[in-house]
Amino acid sequence: MTGAARARRNAPPREDVLAAAMDMIAERGLEKLTMAGLGREVGMSSGHLLYYFRSKDELLLQALEWSEGRLGAERSRLLSGAGPAAERLAAYVDLYVPEGHRDPHWTLWLEVWNRSQNADDDARTRQAAIEGAWHRDLVALIAEGVSRGEFRPVDADRFATRLRALLDGFSIHVAIGLRGTDRGQVLRHVREFLAEGLAATP
Repeated sequence: MTGAARARRNAPPREDVLAAAMDMIAERGLEKLTMAGLGREVGMSSGHLLYYFRSKDELLLQALEWSEGRLGAERSRLLSGAGPAAERLAAYVDLYVPEGHRDPHWTLWLEVWNRSQNADDDARTRQAAIEGAWHRDLVALIAEGVSRGEFRPVDADRFATRLRALLDGFSIHVAIGLRGTDRGQVLRHVREFLAEGLAATP
């Protein structure tokens, strides 16, 4: 058996590697995530990790996709309920906004997007797919609220674009720990924006 074949046989499942990467980001910060350090966590050499992921950029993007998959499942669960659209929209916002400074998912998201300046077309397409999933779910939810009369008549796609821009801006402030901007303040600002922009006329 060749060395490469042994490596494939003995390697931990891909999800275990990605979960370990996210745990390291949460516990130590992204700057401490190295291929050598991650390899020690999962019992692989940095060379074997590079064999599977090709580069640290690819590892980070796959970790983000894995994390987004988990968030996507939670988002689907929240949005598929039978409650008022306004309640499900509040749950969407709560899931979107970082838990706080150095939130691991947002830390990773920021790093991947920062590196995307030099990314190839495949990586850019995969990043766009992540953003597109959040956007489509939000458009559908707003459109449902409008059709039910819960929200005032708005262009769902246009409103979703503006809302996500607001969420992204505030979320970056929370994730980097900008003074004077915490999660509670952000949620209050967003609630006000939604009340002003979507509240149905009595």
